[in-house]
Amino acid sequence: MTALAHEGFRHEAFFYAGDDDFVDGTAGFLREGLERGEPALVVVDTRKIELLREALAGEDEGVRYADMRELGQNPARIIPAWRSFVRDHLREDRPVRGVGEPIWAGRSPDELVECHRHESLLNLAFAGSPAWSLLCPYDIGLLDAAVLEEAQRTHPVLADRAGRRESPSYRDLEDVARPFGEPLPEPASQTLEFDLRSTPLAGVRRAVAEAATRSGLDTRRGADLVVAVHELVTNALRHGGGEGTLLVWQERDALVCEVRNRRRIEQPLAGREHPVEGQTGGWGMWLVTHLCDLVQIRAFATYGAVRVRMQLETAGARAA
Repeated sequence: MTALAHEGFRHEAFFYAGDDDFVDGTAGFLREGLERGEPALVVVDTRKIELLREALAGEDEGVRYADMRELGQNPARIIPAWRSFVRDHLREDRPVRGVGEPIWAGRSPDELVECHRHESLLNLAFAGSPAWSLLCPYDIGLLDAAVLEEAQRTHPVLADRAGRRESPSYRDLEDVARPFGEPLPEPASQTLEFDLRSTPLAGVRRAVAEAATRSGLDTRRGADLVVAVHELVTNALRHGGGEGTLLVWQERDALVCEVRNRRRIEQPLAGREHPVEGQTGGWGMWLVTHLCDLVQIRAFATYGAVRVRMQLETAGARAA
């Protein structure tokens, strides 16, 4: 599989069937770049990393690898990783390449929504970028048809064994940049609710810490969740007219907290852009993104919501 000549960011969905097809397509894409002196970053699971290392044995000196199951458990962390790689390695006279597979069989429905959002936001984040190519593999044998259909809306170019073609259903950047109002599943019936007008921050932190202990989260991850919710509540009070609501509940595999108020976060890349030195805003969402296992930002018609999830240890096998 070879890249087409282009200017700017090229974002492709690669539909493959099985390991051999995956290796043929991605190794060919990487090998072509290596022959041109183009560095590459590959972010897939560890098993596929080993398959590619074997296929590129002796040829992959310019390839860096990262485990998507770690980096991309929270899809909001992936764009910052690509930004860092592009910033450090792309030059005017030398593009770079990437292979990233954020969607795999077994992703939860909540994770899938955020993965699709991530794939759309890549096009916005790198609009106007110097030339580089990102190939996103999709396993047509393991993924649902709805997932593959959505990939056609989030990638301007589609690739498979038959070649490359423009996607007829690609979602344009104006649509991607609109406030995101995808519905969220209703909280569990046993939900703790706190009115932020009458609950001091110390009470919020204590309530989240107690919920984390009851759920079985270890001390470090419980403390991370307390810090994340503190940031969300502080932002809600500061920017939402001094009011809002905190909801806390436990699901089978996660402890979930949600902050709602009149403030609607309409910046599509909130939490995905590293704040610059001296910047007054953006640090809170950046911190929340890097502390929690999943962050879901919504701008509904009458209110905004940020929902964060921490996976429980009993759910570890699902992500393994």
